[in-house]
Amino acid sequence: MAHGDVTSRDNRGQWENSVEGMPERSASYSSRDEAVEAGAALATELGSSHVVEEAEPSGVITDEQEDDDAR
Repeated sequence: MAHGDVTSRDNRGQWENSVEGMPERSASYSSRDEAVEAGAALATELGSSHVVEEAEPSGVITDEQEDDDAR
């Protein structure tokens, strides 16, 4: 992957776009379609490539952070 290339991938039920060499431009999305559309637009803006890594749908968004209210 080259600097600025965008990858859309599933991460435990939540879709994310990562940008090679620019982590500050990376973002998370609740659906594949939303991530793919945003990833393609970002790659066009950056003049780079966009790759979609397909995954089996899990149907669940997993948040491993602790709930502050539970403490």
